[in-house]
Amino acid sequence: QVQVVESGGGLVQAGGSLRLSCAASGRIHSIAVMGWYRQAPGNQRELVASISRGGVTIYADSVKGRFTISRDSAKNTVALQMNSLKPDDTAVYYCNVDLFLPELIRRDYWGQGTQVTISS
Repeated sequence: QVQVVESGGGLVQAGGSLRLSCAASGRIHSIAVMGWYRQAPGNQRELVASISRGGVTIYADSVKGRFTISRDSAKNTVALQMNSLKPDDTAVYYCNVDLFLPELIRRDYWGQGTQVTISS
């Protein structure tokens, strides 16, 4: 089995910062891509940022210049540093891990989600 566990959500005022962390563990051969998604009430889940094993990053336009994604491939962890937070950033944030199982079968796994609330 594979476990994906997030931490670091919370309530902050607009303009503040939060750091989300995610760790993947279990039957993992290697991880291709780690990413963060978010879903606000009434909205579809959307990509916030992702990072490949080679360090290539992708950001949603709405977070460019404010959020930074990073990963530690040796520890199978990914972090999202969120600065200059806005009320529109309020959502449940989910970690997604795109990995290879020991049998070299590719799968992706989701964390349980962590609530981020930004007050105006």
